[in-house]
Amino acid sequence: MMLRLSTVVSILFLFGCKTEKASVVVLSEKSHFTIAFGSCNKHDSPNLLWDDIQAENPDVWIWGGDIVYADTDDMVELRRVYKAQSEVVGYKRLKSKVPVIGSWDDHDYGLNDGGVEFSSKRESQQELLNFLEVAEESPRRKQEGVYAAHDYNLPKGKVKVVVLDTRYFRTSLTKDTATKKRNKPNPYGEGSVLGETQWQWLETTLSNSDADFNVIVSSVQFLSNEHGFECWGNFPHEVDKLKAMIAASKAKGVLILSGDRHISEFSKTKVEGLTYPLIDFTSSGLTHAYSKFSGEPNPFRVGEVIHTESFGVLDFDFSKKQVVFKMVGDGGTVLGELTESY
Repeated sequence: MMLRLSTVVSILFLFGCKTEKASVVVLSEKSHFTIAFGSCNKHDSPNLLWDDIQAENPDVWIWGGDIVYADTDDMVELRRVYKAQSEVVGYKRLKSKVPVIGSWDDHDYGLNDGGVEFSSKRESQQELLNFLEVAEESPRRKQEGVYAAHDYNLPKGKVKVVVLDTRYFRTSLTKDTATKKRNKPNPYGEGSVLGETQWQWLETTLSNSDADFNVIVSSVQFLSNEHGFECWGNFPHEVDKLKAMIAASKAKGVLILSGDRHISEFSKTKVEGLTYPLIDFTSSGLTHAYSKFSGEPNPFRVGEVIHTESFGVLDFDFSKKQVVFKMVGDGGTVLGELTESY
C-alpha cells in the first residue's frame, strides 16, 4: 500500500545557537499509524523478512542500527557495502513504497563497540546519510552525529519519531575483568551516551512535542542492564537522566525502540512522574539471531525472549490511545505481542 501524502514540509527547531531540521509528514485518510523496524542486517546474508515487512503496510521503516556489517574506516569499502544493501531486491522494493529513516550502531558506524574515539566518524556519518538519501542541503549534513526528529501528522493524531545517535558521542565503557561479562557499569556520573549537545537537543525536542506518541529510537537497549553487553545500563546516571527528562518534558506516550542484541524482547518499568509504563521494545536481528540463547537476567522483561530472525511492528490507535507491539518472523508469524494504553 502506497502512502497517501497530502503535504511534506520541513520546520526548524531551535536549541541554543543551533538549529535542527525535523521532517514533517502529513498523512491523509488514515486513522492508524504503523511503524516497522529492525536491526542487525548483513547485506550478503539472506534476509527472508522483506516481503513480510512490506505485507505489514508500514507507514515508515526504521533502521535500528547495524544496517550493514562493514567494521571499517575505509569509506570506499563502506560505500560499497551500503550500495550492495541498497540493491538487495526485497529492500529495494520496500523502500520504493515506504519511507526509510534510522540510525547506526557499531558495525555500520565502523568500529566494533566503538564510540567517540572512532577517527572516521565524520566521514562515516556522510555515508550513512547518503544511504538514507538525506538531502545534501539538510542541516544533518553539517551537525555532528546522526540524531534527528521526524513528525507524522494524521487526521486523528500525531507521532514523533526521535532517532538518537548512541555512538558518535558515547564515551568509554568499563571492562569487567572479574566475571565472564564483557562490560560493567561505569562509576555513577562517569561518562556519557549522548554527549552534551545531543542531550540539549533531546530535551528541547521532547519538551516541545505535541505528539500523541513519542517514539525514541536507541540502537542499544535502554532497560535491560545485567547482561554485560553494550546498553544504557553501563552508564546508570544516563538512564536516570533520560527517565527524569521524559517525565519532566510532559511528552505524551513515550516509548523506546532498540536493537543490537540478536534477540527480541519487551522490557517494561514504572517511571516516577509518568502515568504509563515505559516500554523498551528490542527487535534484533534481521539476518542472524542468537540461536544458542539459553537465558540471561532482565528484571524488566515481559514475556519470552525470541531468538530467531524477526522484526518489530507497532500499530498506533489514536482513538483508543493504544499501541500494539508485535515481534514478527518469517511468513508473518507473530512471535510475541504486547498491548499498552497511554
